[in-house]
This record gives sequence, structure tokens and C-alpha cells, in this order.
Amino acid sequence: MPFAAVPYYGLASGFLTGKYRGKADLAGKARSAAAEKYLNDDGLGVLATMDQVAEQCQATLAQIALAWLAAQPGVAAPLASATSVRQTEELLGSLSVSLSEDQLAALDKASRKA
Repeated sequence: MPFAAVPYYGLASGFLTGKYRGKADLAGKARSAAAEKYLNDDGLGVLATMDQVAEQCQATLAQIALAWLAAQPGVAAPLASATSVRQTEELLGSLSVSLSEDQLAALDKASRKA
């Protein structure tokens, strides 16, 4: 019987949006404790690859993260939270991002190190 997953924390507590790039970025943020565990060389390597893919696709990191997750076998839909209408609109933009096989492979490779 086939199954489908609906992953929670599709943006890794905001880390995959790129807003946490150093310890100073964590200060005063609601999700900083959860995002801090990704703030290491491996996590920053994932962001560096995402930066490249985002530039190629002319998309935001949040859009790349959700499109990448949605492209995984067995994923029905990734979940992500927004705190404003602007963020909601940005996240919905992930539905129009189409990642190439090379981009997916690069993201997968970077994430295996993390």
C-alpha cells in the first residue's frame, strides 16, 4: 500500500529561509533555540547550495526548501508556518518552482553531509 508523508517543520524552524547565518542572527528570535542546532558547517553548506539554486531559479530560499521537500518521493505536501500575509505569499510561490534533476541532486548531496 503506498503512503504519503506530510513533513512538519519544512523550513527547519526558519533555518532554511537563510535568516540564521551566524550566532548573532539567533538573538531575540522565537525559533532560535530550534534553529541553532543547524547552525554548523554542515547546515551552512546546505544554505550555500540553496543560495546557488535560488539564484538559478530566481526564487527565495524558503521557496527552494519547500520545492525540494515536495519533490521527494512519498511527500504529499510540506508544512511551513508564516507569521504574515507576505510570508504566506512567499511560501505559496514554492508551488511554481521547478527544480532540475541536477539541482535536486546538488541539494540532496549537501543535505547528506548535514
